Amino acid sequence: MEKAAILVAGGRGTRMGAQISKQYLPIGGRPVLMHTLEAFFQADPNIQLVLVLPKDDFGFWRNLCEEYRFDLKHQVVAGGESRFQSVRNGLQAITFDKGLVAIHDGVRPFVNQEVIRESFAQAERTGSAIAVVTLKDSLREVTEEGLSFFRERHRYRLVQTPQTFQLEKIKKAFQTPERTEFTDDATVYEFQGWQVTLIDGNPENIKLTTPEDLNYAEYLLSRRK
Repeated sequence: MEKAAILVAGGRGTRMGAQISKQYLPIGGRPVLMHTLEAFFQADPNIQLVLVLPKDDFGFWRNLCEEYRFDLKHQVVAGGESRFQSVRNGLQAITFDKGLVAIHDGVRPFVNQEVIRESFAQAERTGSAIAVVTLKDSLREVTEEGLSFFRERHRYRLVQTPQTFQLEKIKKAFQTPERTEFTDDATVYEFQGWQVTLIDGNPENIKLTTPEDLNYAEYLLSRRK
């Protein structure tokens, strides 16, 4: 089946405290997004890569690609006011009607290639594949009144990306009006009454959000050398 990946990178990353958005910050000598794009290309060289950026950043990204001589083929699409709108714009840019699409946070550059491949294989079988990892810490639920209650952590998972779907189904799901409970693509899919399928993610596939995350990213890259 034909495959595509939508890399969503429309945020401004204010928690990083940098002058430029976190998706453009360098790790291992190159911007974060270049590492993420390469991860999907290496998992499947025939994949269609769609990069969703703020429209005002198009020129900046083009200059970065020239500066770093980054010539990996990808399509740049303008993001929307929310992640939901950005993903919907990305879906509209896919050039085929039937196949599979992985939706991924652009600032998760350490996704394992086996996770990517398994997400496509599982989505082809069941319609969806959501990468998750188990919790290591104890878990407590806090009520609005400030009370807290123990919860059994083995019943819960931390949700990552990629979140991969059969294209026809996820495009149909994104035709619904945006809702506040749509915190990720799985919840949009689930709103149609469809059950999502979970797959094992990889723990190092963190979302780079704070300066400490960049230090961890440099450490992970140093281990690859």
